Amino acid sequence: MSEQSRGRKALAAGGAAAILASACCLGPLVLVALGFSGAWLGNFRVFEPFRPLFLSAAFVALFFAWRRIFRPAVACKPGEACAAPQVRSMYKMIFWGVAALVGGSTVFPYVLPLFY
Repeated sequence: MSEQSRGRKALAAGGAAAILASACCLGPLVLVALGFSGAWLGNFRVFEPFRPLFLSAAFVALFFAWRRIFRPAVACKPGEACAAPQVRSMYKMIFWGVAALVGGSTVFPYVLPLFY
């Protein structure tokens, strides 16, 4: 498995865990903002006990993605994806986007009461 593939998989795992971690609290708010409504939105509360598990998985995946993306570039053969600086900068932008999503998922339940 290539170095870039492992970094990509760690980023995807971190993003998926962040989305699952925010499903209990942020998910219903986003759906209401998009115009969805109904009593079924209360069913998202079943994800709340799993929130610490999802956040832990997100932080572990972000750690492994950070190790793959921000360490010094290894020698790449011409034509490989890691040889293109655009690919590395895109991975860095995606990493910071996923990190912001995980951070938002982490602090959202504590910041939410300030808006009510």
